[in-house]
Amino acid sequence: MIEARYLEIDGALGFVEIVTPDNRRDIETPTVLCLHTAGQSGVQWRHAASALADRGYRVIVPDLPGHGRSEPAVDGPITSIVVFADWLGKVLDALAVERPFVMGCSIGGKLTLELATRPSRPLAGAIAMEAEAGPGRVNVGGLRRELEDVAGPSRADRTYLGTLASIGRSVPEAQARLIATMHKREDPEISSSDLIAWGTHDVRDRLADITCPIRLVAGAQDPWIQAGLVEQAAARIEAARPGSATFTLLDDIGHYPMEEIDDFASVADGWLTELRTTAVLS
Repeated sequence: MIEARYLEIDGALGFVEIVTPDNRRDIETPTVLCLHTAGQSGVQWRHAASALADRGYRVIVPDLPGHGRSEPAVDGPITSIVVFADWLGKVLDALAVERPFVMGCSIGGKLTLELATRPSRPLAGAIAMEAEAGPGRVNVGGLRRELEDVAGPSRADRTYLGTLASIGRSVPEAQARLIATMHKREDPEISSSDLIAWGTHDVRDRLADITCPIRLVAGAQDPWIQAGLVEQAAARIEAARPGSATFTLLDDIGHYPMEEIDDFASVADGWLTELRTTAVLS
């Protein structure tokens, strides 16, 4: 079952899609919060969310403020992962969700790391995809200047071509072009603000604070990250809390695993199952 809801958060309406298993809505159903990439929306999870629900999960897919069907933040575009994470906490409170699994990609991966390092709101488990613990390598100063002139006619083309360049070679051409075409819908002001958040967020000094099992995932062909640094972050977490962290390198995959991998839900289900087992054993 798919439910669409608007929640009033911080004076603006935020859109959330909730996908639940048919004929199974008991309290034992694990909840997974799925987070989209910079400039995009929950539509990136349109296939995976339903497939995960078919596998027995309650899936919550929000559009971050100013993205998709969510209204913009009252004070303008958000340029902080911390502020986005605070907003997500209020979404979970509004839905009465405690200890969810969180799975995010790109800025959604950074949000996953941010939420996982908050002992005040423990998670059941986390899957952070395509995100380093340190600041993303973007020109933050240039992005701030770009916010003053983001309506150039070439922006959509740059988004389209940039998306194609960020997809792994295992993805068929038609599928890659569909992903890129969907991504062209982004709001340039919002995506530039997102990238500022990406380029200024740093949880390296808090990795030891992670209180749930976590898997860090990197696409081998992702031009936005260095897989080795993601692996190092996983090793640091594992050293601080043995048995809690796993690193996965995805061959021939780029920046968008949930859109690039056929039957991603099957892969994610395996990861989530391992996280649930680790949580029970720890």
